Amino acid sequence: MTSTKAWGLALALLILGAGLAPPPASAQERPERMTPLRDWLQQRQDRAPQPTAPVPITRPGEHRFSLRHGGLTREYRVHVPARYDPATPMPMVLSFHGGGGNMDIQADDRYYGLVSHAEQAGYVVVFPNGTSRLRSGKLATWNAGLCCGQARDRQVDDVGFVRAVVADLRQRLNIDPGRIFAQGMSNGGMLSYRLACEMADTFKAIASVAGTDGTPACVPSGPVSVLHIHALDDDRVLFNGGSGSASDTHADFVSVPDTVARWARLNGCEAAPRRVLEVPGAWCETRSPCRGGAEVKLCVTETGGHAWPGGRKVRGEQPGASAISANELIWDFFSRR
Repeated sequence: MTSTKAWGLALALLILGAGLAPPPASAQERPERMTPLRDWLQQRQDRAPQPTAPVPITRPGEHRFSLRHGGLTREYRVHVPARYDPATPMPMVLSFHGGGGNMDIQADDRYYGLVSHAEQAGYVVVFPNGTSRLRSGKLATWNAGLCCGQARDRQVDDVGFVRAVVADLRQRLNIDPGRIFAQGMSNGGMLSYRLACEMADTFKAIASVAGTDGTPACVPSGPVSVLHIHALDDDRVLFNGGSGSASDTHADFVSVPDTVARWARLNGCEAAPRRVLEVPGAWCETRSPCRGGAEVKLCVTETGGHAWPGGRKVRGEQPGASAISANELIWDFFSRR
């Protein structure tokens, strides 16, 4: 072996031996010094709040909840009527505010009367909040497909949020899974149509006031009964479609006749529409029977504009039509499912 090779071998053995040698005492002691810190961190972790099952609601009245979904903190309100009995399943209605509104406006009895109606009729009513640029949650919108605002532009997962709300409440309350319904005003009604398209396994029926169906594609897993209420003089979501002169969404809305025809087709309604209500200033017609016992119903008011029939005007808006009551028509429609 040459001297060069011998020196190389000796150097390699020296390096290898150094790598296998035990570390100095100071390095061996360092983990022991870290033990109190690890113990402290573990204790902090043990004391931190752990995910738990939702706490059941045991008293009637108003309740507010929040949950995380899609990277966002989402909120909703729920009103439990006085007659609620935890031993008896109760129907549940999710009511969605219009674009630019929020859950507090939708839950305000001065405008919509939904809390009083839920007490009278005996159902749980839920008011979810859309998404907003404001921390207050006001001026919120829903992603209903073609409409509206930042919820649509950012492709917010509102359908997933609604699924989470329903799942959360079914752990907090004794809800009848066969009597869960959705209703909404304007953009909230449009979201109700999207829910019928994508959550037909959850919602037995939906009702939309002043909001047409803007879902680009709709393949419901089963029949969903639909009630549509609209004023002929609505200047925001035009009865015959297009962009309303008073609309601030710049959307080309689907017409009421096309919306109703679409759902008659999706539900397999073969019968011609028949008039079932005619009063001064309003009329209703229905298409039934449809596949699976579903029904598609349209109620039209001559006046009332872009508002909730039977409700009071909101923030200076014109009052809804007085010829019919949206609350009464909707609950009658839902309760027959």
